[in-house]
Amino acid sequence: QVQLQESGPGLVKPSQTLSLTCTVSGGTITTNYYYWTWIRQPPGKGLEWIGAIAFSGIPDYSPSLKSRTSISRDTSKNQFTLQLSSVTPEDTAVYYCARDNRTVGAVDYWGQGTQVTVSS
Repeated sequence: QVQLQESGPGLVKPSQTLSLTCTVSGGTITTNYYYWTWIRQPPGKGLEWIGAIAFSGIPDYSPSLKSRTSISRDTSKNQFTLQLSSVTPEDTAVYYCARDNRTVGAVDYWGQGTQVTVSS
């Protein structure tokens, strides 16, 4: 059973960088065809795809967030990390990490989500 767990600060000040880590257990982030993904849900809004890092280590980002986003991984710890720079209150959301399984064309595992609030 694959499990994902987000960790990181719940409060970030405007203009700072939001940094979250997802720790994966029960599976390896280098396994073929899995894309390790960050998704968020602002209050009262739908889910927004932020980006992903592929099993190969190649990242991909939402065009609307690309200039502020970096996704990296640490294969020795089986973790992947999101950094979102220059945050504003509009970045306040529940942030989820998830596994996008390209063999079935769907996200098949989710973390529980973590609330991040951007406020001074």
